[in-house]
Amino acid sequence: MTTAAAIRAADTRAEARALSAAATTAGQAPSIHNTQPWHWRLTDNQLDLHLDHSRGLEVTDPDSRLAILSCGAAVHHALVSLAAAGWHVALARLPDAENPDHLAQLRLDHRIPVTPTAIRHLQTIGLRHTDRRPTSSATVDADKLRVIVAAVASAGAGLHVLRPDQVYDLATAADHAQHTEADEAAWQAELQHWTGGTRPLGSGIPDAAIPHHTPQTTVPGRDFGHHGNLLVSDAHDRNAVFAILYGTEDTTLDWLRAGEALSAGWLTATELGVAVLPLSATIEVTATRAFIRHLLADLDHPYLVLRFGAHDPADGPAPHTPRLPANQIIERA
Repeated sequence: MTTAAAIRAADTRAEARALSAAATTAGQAPSIHNTQPWHWRLTDNQLDLHLDHSRGLEVTDPDSRLAILSCGAAVHHALVSLAAAGWHVALARLPDAENPDHLAQLRLDHRIPVTPTAIRHLQTIGLRHTDRRPTSSATVDADKLRVIVAAVASAGAGLHVLRPDQVYDLATAADHAQHTEADEAAWQAELQHWTGGTRPLGSGIPDAAIPHHTPQTTVPGRDFGHHGNLLVSDAHDRNAVFAILYGTEDTTLDWLRAGEALSAGWLTATELGVAVLPLSATIEVTATRAFIRHLLADLDHPYLVLRFGAHDPADGPAPHTPRLPANQIIERA
């Protein structure tokens, strides 16, 4: 082998390692019910992301909007990993018009300097988690909220922070969504499949992440149909901030980009010490999704509701949910 060929072979191996690490890191992204509905295909110097319908929610998410949003978060996680490895990436969203499940293609373009910010974002991925405990009495700093809103905007979506009077409207919508889902046996059966001790190995929401009693919150969180093992105080989330992740259109591309923006905003919030809880029930139910759109003056489309809050450091971090092994989400050509 010539020197040039040896160098190229070494470069190819380095590219493959960077892409493999990116797909593995992407597996840490948040997803609806922790279903992890992504499938990566690694070839040469690119990664292709496909929606995995085998881990979809046919009842809860029939049009896959929340699964695609989850995949968008995985795309952003992969981009963070590659930036920390010193790579600029050419990203193509929905690259194949004949295959709508082919959501994204990430191709290594050229080397870039590694910045401290890129390294910090990558480290934050390992710290990010969903916290279903009620927030503490501490308020969320307005300057921190502005930084989070800017991070979401930089990734192509909007974040509308609700006024106090709109929070009560949100609470009403969330309560209606909870009752709608509770009254549907198929909805509840699907939820039970993905939560507690019966969930698929390496995915779903374990009892350790489900409150052991219903938290005293203004806007009700997910009703899992049973109590878990997550210790929660009797604190009320009266100082929590609620916001709607939104965009101008309501297509597959918009859901994908919303997921990227969710990841960007969530990582920023984590770095600022702000806890995040996604609330998707009002998006899952058609009637309440329309009601949430009213809170956006019917001008934009809601993708997800988020709760921001502070927690008492003495409580420690909430448990992380499990993840599928890399060989179940990455296919190597």
